[in-house]
Amino acid sequence: MSVLPLVFTSGWASGINAYAVVLLLGIFGRTGMTDEVPASLQRTDVLIVAATLFLCEAVADKIPYVDSLWDTVHTVIRPVSGAVVGALLAGQSGSLSDITAGAVGGTTALASHFVKAGTRMAINTSPEPFSNVVMSTAEDLGVGGIVTFAMFNPEAAAIICAVLLIIGLALLIYLWAKIRRFLRRRAQRREEKRLAAEVARVAR
Repeated sequence: MSVLPLVFTSGWASGINAYAVVLLLGIFGRTGMTDEVPASLQRTDVLIVAATLFLCEAVADKIPYVDSLWDTVHTVIRPVSGAVVGALLAGQSGSLSDITAGAVGGTTALASHFVKAGTRMAINTSPEPFSNVVMSTAEDLGVGGIVTFAMFNPEAAAIICAVLLIIGLALLIYLWAKIRRFLRRRAQRREEKRLAAEVARVAR
């Protein structure tokens, strides 16, 4: 059976929380739930690093504006992680070329990352912090649930991810105007702070 559905699912999940994907796949491989996970993802040091970074993301992703900064930093990390995981999964199964799997995993991760980052920017236009906590928790549970489900039914999991990705991209387009207003306000605040600092410097 082709490993492509699992590559696609792991790519989608990596765009939301790459560390959770690596951690879950490694645990599933170590516990013998699947033979699709390569040994490199099951190493103890990899699992420890993934768990540590997952905890860091679990905190940062629930704080308004910090979550957007975290997303900005991970614009490269998440697609690269999706590509690497996809290539490793393909190399383990031998049913798909590493290059193809890497391209699928990386591209899917990049698309889902943009959906996550854009949605979070829109949420940050609201002054209350609770929506960030709710959205972050839902994302963590969603990644955990879909990756676990993919272990037992990869085709169905891939279909679910494809539907969620399409819905997310459509929502991102709808929210783009709100995101643009958020970016303009943030740029205006930065300019006001710069001018205030300049005035204070001249006054001294």
